[in-house]
Amino acid sequence: MSNNITNKIEANDRSISDVLDKKKYTIDYFQREYKWQQKHVVELLSDLETAFLNNYKDDDEDDAVENYNSYYLGPVVFSAAGSSKSIIDGQQRITTITLFLIYLNHLQRDKDEDDKVDISNLIYSTKHRKKSFNMIDKNRESCLESLLKDGEYTPKDDEDETVHNLVNRYNDIKEYFPEDLKAKPLPFFIDWLIEKVVIVEIIAYSEDNAYTIFETMNDRGLSLSATEMLKGFILSKVSNIDDRTKVNDLWKIQIQKLNNDIGKDEDLRFFQSWLRGKYAETIRQGKVGSTNEDFEKIGTRFHTWVKDSQRKIGISASKQFYDFVSIDFKFYSDLYHKIYNAKWHFNEDLPYLFYVNRYPIANSLFDPLLFAPIQKDDTTEVIDQKLNMVARYVETFVVSRLINFKSVSQSGIRYTMYVLVKEIRNKTVSELGEILKSKIEDFDYTLESGISNFRLHGMNYKFVKYLLCRITGYFEQQVGLDSSFKKFFHPTGKRYEVEHIWADKFEQHQDEFEQLHEFNEIRNRLGDLVLLPNGTNQSYNDMPYEQKYKHYIKENALVQSLHPKFYENNPNFLNNGVLQQMNFKPYTSYKKNDIAERQNLYLEICQEIWNTDYFTNTIEL
Repeated sequence: MSNNITNKIEANDRSISDVLDKKKYTIDYFQREYKWQQKHVVELLSDLETAFLNNYKDDDEDDAVENYNSYYLGPVVFSAAGSSKSIIDGQQRITTITLFLIYLNHLQRDKDEDDKVDISNLIYSTKHRKKSFNMIDKNRESCLESLLKDGEYTPKDDEDETVHNLVNRYNDIKEYFPEDLKAKPLPFFIDWLIEKVVIVEIIAYSEDNAYTIFETMNDRGLSLSATEMLKGFILSKVSNIDDRTKVNDLWKIQIQKLNNDIGKDEDLRFFQSWLRGKYAETIRQGKVGSTNEDFEKIGTRFHTWVKDSQRKIGISASKQFYDFVSIDFKFYSDLYHKIYNAKWHFNEDLPYLFYVNRYPIANSLFDPLLFAPIQKDDTTEVIDQKLNMVARYVETFVVSRLINFKSVSQSGIRYTMYVLVKEIRNKTVSELGEILKSKIEDFDYTLESGISNFRLHGMNYKFVKYLLCRITGYFEQQVGLDSSFKKFFHPTGKRYEVEHIWADKFEQHQDEFEQLHEFNEIRNRLGDLVLLPNGTNQSYNDMPYEQKYKHYIKENALVQSLHPKFYENNPNFLNNGVLQQMNFKPYTSYKKNDIAERQNLYLEICQEIWNTDYFTNTIEL
């Protein structure tokens, strides 16, 4: 290769179809692992949904997509130095788009041929009857093959981080993909995704140039971010040079803390959460063709929104801009750190933030709610009260919906959550409690309405485990054990798994069931499920209950409560007035009606865990 070609760097805008159609890429060694988290997938889905619905109309003809606006996904760097093209920077996004395409392929399977968009060549290509994926990585092949064929995959213990993340993020896509896009708009959305979602393809023809571009993009960035543009606007409004220097120095310190202590681009998520929580007034109506309002504009171009909304924010004079940074920005960015730490590291003062984050709704919905009631002159104790109350409300909302098999996808609940942001903004503790209690009591879906038929199925294992961890942790605390939700959800030793009390032996239960599907339906009910350490149940999993329950006395307290000996000489249980009101009892045999009894017991525990009196019993500090 000549020096002219070796030193050449190309940059062109490309559609997803241009980049992936019948293409093959290796993944460079310093880009090996796929590390995206749930929040990244949820945010990208939300952005894509918003951008698409800004264009789509119900009466659009098939070719209308040609005139839709594009969505910019960012730059991707490729190296063409070797025999095959490799991805230097951007494989996180390309991998996620591939997972989107696999899921969209499944969504199309039952549709008429005329309504399908052929996207198979963007996922894989076939040569000599052998299928291979667009990114060449042997570690991923079995996982992607299974996701493409069946829509699911169980990682093996020895498989790497990438495979586990691929499965988790694919499941996130299934769970959070907007319901509004699954029906009539689906082929339009797919056409738009592959034709109008655009990347800038940067191709380097030498390894040195490829790495230099990678380093530059990740260390210094290619263009001003929304945060930097907002800073520039605010500094231009602070007339005193000394004040401007102070604001600039403070800004840099706070932004570095956000991005260094929490993660890349966390400053963007902070501004979106803060501005939505404290200032946004309007939201796009949930119908096709509606225009973006405050909440959406803050999500896409918050720097422009601030410039256009100075009166709404209350900033016009130089001193107000100075205070906006030195007081407001400082206070709320520190609050964002507090919220983040409590989400990821269990804090006895803020437990509900940790609980919700284990089975979260999108942060773009959750975080503005947390910001909304907090005022700058609130004490630390009042801030903690308000954060706990909002997080407990969100947890109750999520549990009530999921236990009734209802979605918590962003598209389905965004309007409800954004309206609530305005209702609780700047409220006192007592006002906040009254509002949240009233909202819960008006839920369409309650614990009582859903739990009698609630069961484990292929899509809700994570939630079932979450629910059992909350129930088990609560019960152990009530009987005086040093226990918590975290002990079961994130143990330091063996992992806990959801296990059935009944063995998967239909023949052992034919006195109560004639059909296998009836047996399976009852066996998967919540009342037949417990938490056991991984591997513990395997040694006696196939035993009939009459033999198995004798081993339960060695397990956690909730499992022990199936055994008669648990009720002997256990003063913490016998003296607990709350537990004595519940239908606890031992079982030496376990029949269909016993599962129903146990299921009702779990409901009683859930009613205590999410008792709405919490909101009005909270003391105003």
